[in-house]
Amino acid sequence: MPEQQKKTQEPDINQLRKVRREKLADLQANGNDPFAITKYEQTHHSQEIKDCFDELEGQIVSIAGRMMSKRVMGKASFCNVQDLQGNIQSYVARDSVGEEVYKGFKKFDVGDVIGIVGEVFRTKTGEISIHASAITLLSKSLQILPEKFHGLTNTDLRYRQRYVDLIMNPEVKDTFIKRSRIISAIRKYLDGQGFMEVETPMLVQNAGGAAARPFETHFNALDEDLKLRISLELYLKRLIVGGMERVYEIGRVFRNEGLDTRHNPEFTLMELYQAYTDYHGMMELTENLYRHVAQEVLGTTRIVYNGVEMDLGKPFERITMVEAVRKYAGIDWDTVQTTEDAKKLADEHHIEYEERHKKGDILSMFFEEYAEEHLIQPTFVMDHPIEISPLTKKKPDNPEYVERFEFFMNGWEMANAYSELNDPVDQRERFRAQEELLAQGDEEANTTDEDFMNALEIGMPPTGGIGFGIDRMCMLLTDSAAIRDVLLFPTMRTVD
Repeated sequence: MPEQQKKTQEPDINQLRKVRREKLADLQANGNDPFAITKYEQTHHSQEIKDCFDELEGQIVSIAGRMMSKRVMGKASFCNVQDLQGNIQSYVARDSVGEEVYKGFKKFDVGDVIGIVGEVFRTKTGEISIHASAITLLSKSLQILPEKFHGLTNTDLRYRQRYVDLIMNPEVKDTFIKRSRIISAIRKYLDGQGFMEVETPMLVQNAGGAAARPFETHFNALDEDLKLRISLELYLKRLIVGGMERVYEIGRVFRNEGLDTRHNPEFTLMELYQAYTDYHGMMELTENLYRHVAQEVLGTTRIVYNGVEMDLGKPFERITMVEAVRKYAGIDWDTVQTTEDAKKLADEHHIEYEERHKKGDILSMFFEEYAEEHLIQPTFVMDHPIEISPLTKKKPDNPEYVERFEFFMNGWEMANAYSELNDPVDQRERFRAQEELLAQGDEEANTTDEDFMNALEIGMPPTGGIGFGIDRMCMLLTDSAAIRDVLLFPTMRTVD
């Protein structure tokens, strides 16, 4: 917008705000303060009235919501009220509501929250409406909503002022209603499978269970440094040790890393652990869970994201990481014998690595570079190198690899699962290796959690575990382009 145009518009906005405050002052001076109203009886919502018109025609209903438009035509007017379910028109006539009330209504502004009591009817043009017999101002809007036909289109402003975004863009509200239903469907499925939902600490002394840099803080009362959790894993495994055979948690975790279309420093993770099963059991659970959620929320197992259809109804593909690198990079990793051989291949393919990286790390880099983007349909990528899997059981027939899979759709990692490592001697060695990496500058490496080690030494049964990225799942099922589109209040840089 040209600077001169902005300057001419700003005084107009300020004047409009001033008028609204003056209207509020007049209302309060005359004993009609809308903010003094504490409750309002709401009998119906807009879509409910439209869906049940045959039953409600001629009946008296009471609705409440935000007035999004108003047309004053002498002794009778129309306004449009938006509520949780949508919007509905109301016909407001002086002879029906009374002269004083009608006079007050004509001073209402777009954005005001109002309540209407009236009879359900259909206008001559066929629009289902409410013929108002009473109208009440419930909250005075002192700000100016974005202009109706252009809405709130500035992406940065939409995220910062989500409350305005929800008012002006109905599809945004639909996305978050679906998100709520997705999480409800997950809970319903897991509860039906005998899982118990639990809660574990967010403030921890040892932020383990994933490769990520934590946020750090200081607890004044105990004079101790603490971290925000990066994972749910180690506490949930303690509960498996304690005999809770099937547990899950849906909660926020925090990782001190960058922002992009698929990453936010605080995000919603679900982890579950099941005693007496392995990563094959987790694959079966993942397939069934995704199908259940899609069917419950969307009514189909075929989903479309950015124009690409993905079919959750078919058996999910299963491929090892070595097979994926062979298929998409043309490299047979079984012939790579040493770390030096792996680094030589990386040099030839212009894949950057650090001195500390080993053969398994570089296999993972080849997979990320060549294979991930091709995994559009639901795919389990199995059997990761031990170097990148410090909490996972080794494959009995090939101890360079572990019983782990990542679940991919649309080229994204959607879930990560293990046959959980329950050997305390092996686990201590893995932690020791992680601490060596930390000493070499890997800020995402784990440190030894002695209380968790004590729990393992008490004895953990064979266990399968998995972590699901709830936000990415919501992105796919709502066809949302960025993670910020499925977070009500995403992390944003502070503006002056």
